[in-house]
Amino acid sequence: MRLQIDREQKEIKRHGSYEFPVLVSYERLSSFDTGEFPWHWHPEIELTLVMEGEIIYQANDSLYHLKAGEGLFCNTNVLHSGHGNGSADCSYLSVTFHPRLLYGYSSSVMQTKYMNHILKSPSLASIHLVSEKDWQRRILEGIEKIRLLNREHPASEELKIQIALLQIWQELYEHVEISETGFAENGRDTERIRRIMEYIQAHYAEKITLEELAEQIHLCRSESCRLFKRYMKESMFDYLLDYRIERSLELLRRPELDVTQIAGQTGFTSPGYFSKIFKRKMGCTPLEYRKNHR
Repeated sequence: MRLQIDREQKEIKRHGSYEFPVLVSYERLSSFDTGEFPWHWHPEIELTLVMEGEIIYQANDSLYHLKAGEGLFCNTNVLHSGHGNGSADCSYLSVTFHPRLLYGYSSSVMQTKYMNHILKSPSLASIHLVSEKDWQRRILEGIEKIRLLNREHPASEELKIQIALLQIWQELYEHVEISETGFAENGRDTERIRRIMEYIQAHYAEKITLEELAEQIHLCRSESCRLFKRYMKESMFDYLLDYRIERSLELLRRPELDVTQIAGQTGFTSPGYFSKIFKRKMGCTPLEYRKNHR
């Protein structure tokens, strides 16, 4: 499986329908091509509940180690990614919903009084949900309630899911603290990261220098590298290599292309270097991957 992401890192998969914008899905890290889900964002809010195993989850510049029974609130338009903790797999529940399901129409009291300050807060990109805190435990119980409703499909399923989401939002509204510090700076840095990622997506098959990436956000090379590393927990160069490997996976499923052609089409200077980086990330050679995924 591979996430459907556009050049701005936005996930383009539909999360429910316009009439009921909620998607309840069961996910497993091993089902993704690379054993992890890559950086992406979407206008919907995402609630995650870890069912089995553990996951290293990153939302903007915050890194979380989620264990079974724990969860995460990921706000709208937040960049996020996840990978396993070691070689163990992880299964988790994802509840993704558009906030308009709760506030109804633009400028309603629900939106302006109860939701906007949370939705628009760069300081509240995510919350690690643990059962030790009573209000967070109630949110985890709400996510579990939604899971059961989705499995049992009662006649009033949509109504009960919306009520459960409203109760979850009430807990957030009553307990989260919004920091006014760094609003503009955090938003600007997040946008800079997105511009770098967008440039890499558009030009990954070409030769890309760190100077070119720095030019996209109008900072010097050293400052750009520090910013990217602070947010992404990896260098710009490592992210570029990871993205090139990810794009090579779909090409390896096409038997008419050989490894040399695929290396050239994904920006690697030689098939030998491509194979070296591929094995380091995927644990097998490109030819072994092709054989196993015919």
